[in-house]
Amino acid sequence: MKKIIVLTGAGMSAESGIKTFRDADGLWEGHDVMEVASPQGFARNPELVLDFYNQRRQQLLKVTPNSAHIALADLEKLFNITIITQNVDDLHERAGSSNIVHLHGELLKVRSTFNPNLIYERTKDITLEDRCEKGSQLRPHIVWFGEQVPLLEKAIEITSTADILLIIGTSMQVYPAASLVNYIKRNTAIYFIDPKPSIQASSFNNLTIIPEKATLGVQILVENYLNG
Repeated sequence: MKKIIVLTGAGMSAESGIKTFRDADGLWEGHDVMEVASPQGFARNPELVLDFYNQRRQQLLKVTPNSAHIALADLEKLFNITIITQNVDDLHERAGSSNIVHLHGELLKVRSTFNPNLIYERTKDITLEDRCEKGSQLRPHIVWFGEQVPLLEKAIEITSTADILLIIGTSMQVYPAASLVNYIKRNTAIYFIDPKPSIQASSFNNLTIIPEKATLGVQILVENYLNG
């Protein structure tokens, strides 16, 4: 069974109603990203940061997976698939995909500020009164700017095993996630789905670009490239 590794970004969930990470003006939901996505921002104003992620979490609970999420889950019947996502939502899981690596954390989890290995499932809001079992403040289980990406080595190892690499809804400009494409085997087939593709077909051997949004792009991929 061929092994497909899928790299997904904000464009994967945009059609479900999840707003992309940053608008054209560089703001995230009206905030400077360093205010709400950095350890320094959390230290300066933890209440603002907790409220920001509480709103993101409640928004996530109101949306559903789109047809692209569901199509990837269905492909598990034909291929050995692992999804490496930059997204912090759980839409891949809800669609039925079973092998997912969340590079940038998970919105429906929280963790201790004392011990990052103390991680808890969470669907309700976090407050400044919420503590881990050791008595330390809880924070979103999100990789913020300036923090290490703990699952990066695992993602590199997984990517290196790909027979086919799918890249969906990501600009391939955010590092270290964008570097994963450098770890595939020579001549691995790459399919890049994005309405505004940031790389050229000549950039890699065996690269096919599908310049569409995720839902239509995945449909085209399945019907024209993966059914053979």
